[in-house]
Amino acid sequence: MPDLRVNIAGVEFKNPVITASGTFNSGKEYAQLFDLNRLGGITVKGMSSEPWAGNPPPRTTETYAGMLNAVGLQNPGAKIFIKEDLPFLRQLNTNVIVNLCGKTVEDYIAVAEDFTGVEGVHLFELNISCPNIKAGGMAMGTDPKMTESITREIKKRTNVPLVVKLSPNVTDITAIAKAAEQGGADGVSLINTILGMQIDIKKRRPVLGNKMGGLSGPAIKPVAVRMVYQVSKAVNLPVIGMGGITTGEDAIEFIMAGATAVAVGMANFTNPIATIEIIEGIEKFMNDNGIKNLDEIRGCIE
Repeated sequence: MPDLRVNIAGVEFKNPVITASGTFNSGKEYAQLFDLNRLGGITVKGMSSEPWAGNPPPRTTETYAGMLNAVGLQNPGAKIFIKEDLPFLRQLNTNVIVNLCGKTVEDYIAVAEDFTGVEGVHLFELNISCPNIKAGGMAMGTDPKMTESITREIKKRTNVPLVVKLSPNVTDITAIAKAAEQGGADGVSLINTILGMQIDIKKRRPVLGNKMGGLSGPAIKPVAVRMVYQVSKAVNLPVIGMGGITTGEDAIEFIMAGATAVAVGMANFTNPIATIEIIEGIEKFMNDNGIKNLDEIRGCIE
């Protein structure tokens, strides 16, 4: 059998398939459909220190080969999550990644401190790339100096490995990745959604209550693969690649582009067992092509 194990910042994953933040909640709903222990990791919904209400509805709409969402990182707050959801995740034999969000530097520090020392958290994902909130979020992730500064501030307050989630809504994503590396990041994940908009021409107004939202799904995959390729060549950090992955072949593309692991997002909505099919697809590709471990093909594109 091929070896699907990967390592991110000293944390070993049984396979490279992780759920993307905001698409899997804490996994309870999906546990009714398949064994969550088969996953490499679960990234929980973006967490703030205090509860967030999110954006006004409508929050989602379908597009060609994708969807737009403007949920606005609605969540119950770290304290409630730790009390009500984390006990379930601790029972699983898989890694748990907590996505940290905020509107100010102080917000990010507060939520990082809420989770520091909490049992059952294996990685932090610093979300400075969400396009659906009016303050913080993407604003920090589009400025190299701010990216470096916020990464350094969070890194020095926790001993949990820190992955910084990058925004594609920039001119040069490698500059942001280098800034995260300079700030002490243990890894980067990319891409977050691409800022988009849809208009209801009969009602003459935007479809989303927030007017604009994040585009995800197969429509953004070529952009995501390109950016993963560029970033993996620019920094000496493990990369979690994401953006439109629906099959094992999609995941192999990202790995060949340089990704250590992959995260599955929108596909969880259209096919609740997509992650399992992707794991099996990766394994089949490796078997069919005589690949013993993923190091043999990772970053093979020059």
